[in-house]
Amino acid sequence: MNGTPVTDGPVTDSPMSDGADQVPVSALFDDVVGQEAAVAQLRAAARRPVHAYMLVGPPGVGQRALVRGFAAALLCPSGGCGTCSTCRRVRAGVHPDLVEVDRSGPSVTVGDARQVVRLAQRRPLEAKRQVVAVSDVHLARLAAPVLLKTLEEPPGDTVFVLLADVVPAEMATVASRCIRIDLPPVAPGALAAWLVEQGVEPDVAADLAVAARGSIDRARLLVDDEGFAARRRLWRDVPTRLDGTGATAAALAAELLASAEEAVDPLRALHAAELQQRAEQAESTGERGVPGRKDIEDQHHREERRWRSDELRAGLGVLAAAYRDRLVAEVTGTRPSGPGRVGERVHELAGAVGAVEEVCVEMIRNPNESLMLEALLVRLSAVAG
Repeated sequence: MNGTPVTDGPVTDSPMSDGADQVPVSALFDDVVGQEAAVAQLRAAARRPVHAYMLVGPPGVGQRALVRGFAAALLCPSGGCGTCSTCRRVRAGVHPDLVEVDRSGPSVTVGDARQVVRLAQRRPLEAKRQVVAVSDVHLARLAAPVLLKTLEEPPGDTVFVLLADVVPAEMATVASRCIRIDLPPVAPGALAAWLVEQGVEPDVAADLAVAARGSIDRARLLVDDEGFAARRRLWRDVPTRLDGTGATAAALAAELLASAEEAVDPLRALHAAELQQRAEQAESTGERGVPGRKDIEDQHHREERRWRSDELRAGLGVLAAAYRDRLVAEVTGTRPSGPGRVGERVHELAGAVGAVEEVCVEMIRNPNESLMLEALLVRLSAVAG
């Protein structure tokens, strides 16, 4: 349900209002691509906010820009003018009353949740309220009770914005205490149009938009990724390289994982440049070292792990498409297997597509990627390329 409480529980807080009835300017969300419905819902919600919102959608579809635009509308003394110091600082992520909380490890721990509770209890430093944004809430299964208690007894001057890829069953009660706004993957047409605006040739933009799989963050980095085409070919050629042996499946799995690791290089370069810029700023102000360097590096490592996982999902999407193309060719008769084999072949190829899609879903649970991929390729080895 978009922009309204989810159906399995009530929103327990009444609207928060400081008397302003100003609709935030759309310019607060200029950095958001292809999320018009979410932007409209957040602009409307900012007029009379309640205590908690949950943005649900795959990574890289504009969550940070949406959170910061919404927070600017909530913290701005004019209700989201888009030009004042508050709006500018919030959108840059440097306002003290916007608190962005990231997990400290592979999941949101009880300790992370308790930190959220502590942050929520503090008083706003400048504005009339504060915004606490918590990432990766879908990984907070063990911490759910702590988060739930805070949402059921929310501090009056804190607005929570929870970010989740999906809402697992264990988080349903937490979600029921929030207004949920769904974020779909950005449509390829919107991504391609945005890439063209950035100066990318239309034909290249169309290919990158498909490969980005709805992620604006991924599209942005793919523009400068020289290994993009080679990695796509590597995944697309998997069916023809499998020969039915476990040794080949293991070697190919290792090659695919290595390619996913190489795909992170553009992001690593971006992070290195960011740290260098911060170091130069610190030196210019006489500070010894980069303030909060360890936290910044930890955040970078989390982003790099996520990027690697996204690269694997993208590769699995290419692999599924390769088997799907073979399935279509079999059904339409453009590449038949021969008399008596069509039905069997269709069944095999459909099973291959299903197996790849199952692994894509399983990726959400942070599995052992090497074992998972090798097991998949062994299973696919029984399907002739």
